Amino acid sequence: MTDLLPILTLLAVMVVGALAVMLLRRSGASSDDPRLLELVGRVESLGKEVNALKEVANAVSGIQEKRLESLATQIQLTLDSVKKDMGERLTQMGQTAEQSAERVRNVLNEQLASIQKDNAEKLEQMRKTVDEKLHATLEERLGQSFKLVSERLELVQRGLGEMQSLASGVGDLKRVLTNVKTRGTWGEFQLEALIEQIFTRDQYEKNMATRPGVAERVEIAIRLPGRADDQPVWLPIDAKFPIEDYQRLLDAHDQSDNAMVEEAAKALEVRIRGEAKKIKEKYIEPPHTTDFAVMYLPTEGLYAEVLRRTGLAESLQRDYRVVVTGPTNTAAMLNSLQMGFRTLAIEKRSSEVWALLGGVKTEFEKFGGVIAETEKKLQEAANKFQTVGVRTRAIQRRLQDVQALPVADAGPQSFLESGPEENEAP
Repeated sequence: MTDLLPILTLLAVMVVGALAVMLLRRSGASSDDPRLLELVGRVESLGKEVNALKEVANAVSGIQEKRLESLATQIQLTLDSVKKDMGERLTQMGQTAEQSAERVRNVLNEQLASIQKDNAEKLEQMRKTVDEKLHATLEERLGQSFKLVSERLELVQRGLGEMQSLASGVGDLKRVLTNVKTRGTWGEFQLEALIEQIFTRDQYEKNMATRPGVAERVEIAIRLPGRADDQPVWLPIDAKFPIEDYQRLLDAHDQSDNAMVEEAAKALEVRIRGEAKKIKEKYIEPPHTTDFAVMYLPTEGLYAEVLRRTGLAESLQRDYRVVVTGPTNTAAMLNSLQMGFRTLAIEKRSSEVWALLGGVKTEFEKFGGVIAETEKKLQEAANKFQTVGVRTRAIQRRLQDVQALPVADAGPQSFLESGPEENEAP
């Protein structure tokens, strides 16, 4: 700070001189101007003072340098002493810290060893407990699982046996359905089972020749009332099962091939029309039969495919007089025929009922006459009983005055032989 003071003073003097010169130049003063001379004198005196101050500052700076050198020496000595003291103390502290750390290390090692020993014992105990529980639980669960698995395997084995039986049954059914004669027999049995549930045995015939002089026999013929009791009209019902054409149609549907579907459907339609034509030619012969016959299709799927063909069912009825039925509507049609049988039976028995009612009416009229005669006889008997009552009262009046009459004194005279006037007197 002391070194800067002369410099700042010199700068201040130079700045003041420069300002003075500038002011004088601006005011246009000459070199002989007394103000300029006065200002120059002041500047010179300031320069002298600055020099004096500089010398003083130099002297002060020397003194300060000496003081600073002495102070630095003292500080260096103090620092060396402090450094030495701090080194000794740090050495002692390091030794103390090492000893403390060693003791702490030993204590920690002992505690860690104890903790490890306790943990090992507890872990061993826990392991034994867990092993025991796991072993018991595992044995129980494994026993249950093996039992469940054995039961399931037994069920699976049983199911496999049933599936094998079913597969063999399906194979047998397939062999039955691939045989034309056996397939027809199966459809015939199914139709016969439906017929037996609805009609009695005397209302239908099996394997009957419906056309006189023709050996072809229809599977089922329903007996319908004819003009006379000994001349019934027969309704032919024949079962048909074109499984080959139907199976080709199903395969085409599974393959989603429209061309194959249409081709198989046309083949099935041609087959159905051919069967209807055979039924018409073999079994329909009015007046011995009805003017139509029934073609029974054993499965609902086949019947639905026939109905799906536009105009096929109507064409069979119109051209061949054949009605196509399936298991469901066959039962409905046969039920309607049974109701028709009952209606015809009621109409046939109505005349007999009227004759019976007429005979009952005649007998009832005769019974009325007998009832009238019986009533007359009963009235006469009632009158007789009234006469007996009059005689009884007369006897009682005669006996009122009798105190006591010995049996020996009683004579044979009868009170009944007295006259009517005496008996009726009061």
